[in-house]
Amino acid sequence: MNTEIVRTNFLRKAAFCLSVLIFASNSALAATIIYEQTATTAQSSKSGKPATKPKMTEQEIAEARQLLNALGYWIELNTTGLDASLRHALIAFQKIEGRPKTGVFTASELDALRVAQPPAPREPGFPHIEVDLGRQILFIVELGDAPLRVLPISSGSGELFTEGGVTRRAVTPTGRFKVLRKIEGWRKSPLGLLHYPSYIYGGIAIHGNPSVPATPASHGCIRIPMFASKPFSELAAIGTVVIVYDDNLTP
Repeated sequence: MNTEIVRTNFLRKAAFCLSVLIFASNSALAATIIYEQTATTAQSSKSGKPATKPKMTEQEIAEARQLLNALGYWIELNTTGLDASLRHALIAFQKIEGRPKTGVFTASELDALRVAQPPAPREPGFPHIEVDLGRQILFIVELGDAPLRVLPISSGSGELFTEGGVTRRAVTPTGRFKVLRKIEGWRKSPLGLLHYPSYIYGGIAIHGNPSVPATPASHGCIRIPMFASKPFSELAAIGTVVIVYDDNLTP
């Protein structure tokens, strides 16, 4: 009887020690996981980028470039990587499709590109330029060797500004215009520098600018990305029709 009691007590103590070891091991593992997650989060917070965000491959970037070009978005094909033309083409695509206007290439954007349809200008069928102020998009229709090119723009902000002692609102006029005159290279105006401006109404021009935000921000001119400003000027010959409209207005 005494031997049986001793054996029982020994087994109980052994089981207790084993459970303590298992608990300690699990606790250590949990602590390690929590530490690693915390460190990863801290590293992500410092860098400003999600630590688990997958990078897009060169093959996926090349596919996006070809898809954007096939859909009509103006993009440079003789380059690689995430260049300015890809970012601006993505912003134009995102504006057309009603997606967040980030200009950031992700797997979600690639999936959307794969099923997208070419955007349609308001008045197809003849050579001209359309400026959609509502969506902040410019269409180049049947000019040059492509039936359609689409660029993001930034037009008049609608805010008040003063120039030459006169205060007025930064508005891009709507209507039917023509390219009246052009200047090659940079032109220094009282309101800033214009790259290859094509004037359509008074001092209002379509021109390249280093800053083309996704929203209206100009004094009234129509800003386009720098990579397209010179070739755009070459396409937009004197006399080319330019139609500027807003969502709730007709040309």
